[in-house]
Amino acid sequence: MSQKLDAYKGRLTAGQIAEGMSAAAENATHLVGDAEALLARGSFATAVSLAALAIEEAGKVSILRALAVARTDEEVRSCWRDYRSHTRKNAAWIFPQLFAGGARQLENFRPMFADNADHTAVLDNLKQLGFYTDCLGKAHWARPGDVIDAELAQQVVSVAKILSLPSKHSEREVALWIEHIGPVWKQDMAWMKQALLNWQDAMYREGLSKTRVEEMSEFVHGAPSETV
Repeated sequence: MSQKLDAYKGRLTAGQIAEGMSAAAENATHLVGDAEALLARGSFATAVSLAALAIEEAGKVSILRALAVARTDEEVRSCWRDYRSHTRKNAAWIFPQLFAGGARQLENFRPMFADNADHTAVLDNLKQLGFYTDCLGKAHWARPGDVIDAELAQQVVSVAKILSLPSKHSEREVALWIEHIGPVWKQDMAWMKQALLNWQDAMYREGLSKTRVEEMSEFVHGAPSETV
């Protein structure tokens, strides 16, 4: 066996991206199940670490969507860097917190991806502390069981369960994403929002989603919108 895995960094077809999205969603669900089992038996620290890994796996789906519409070789490389970055994959873990604070529209969730946000590092640190001992502060030895308690473990596992819903992704879904999102990717925000609605409408019309465009529009704009 080779000592170093050969990480792929190139472009993918719509079918390959759909396969990767499905694999990530499936593994996220599996990891959440293991985290819940550990939580039930009182292994709080390890449960948090596995839940953090589940959140990272779930986060790969949106990164692969970005890869599907990447225009340049640099954008492709950037997507793969994000795909293999722990903190880029876990950005959505504060989604339930923002929702509980009143966030209901797309714009309300921008803090998840802010450049100066520290919540991604917080979860990554918790993941490390849940697995390993470490020497911190003024030569203090941190043990997983001393750092993470039942309440914190329950919170993180609950977030992971919310973000790791079982889902299967198809080649057609990705092809529609490329068709609608690709032409306006990283351009005018109003165009991108409308393209997202058009994609959702196409998904619903082809039986690939149960969400009507009107429902998505309430999230994107706060009110129903017409597709174009």
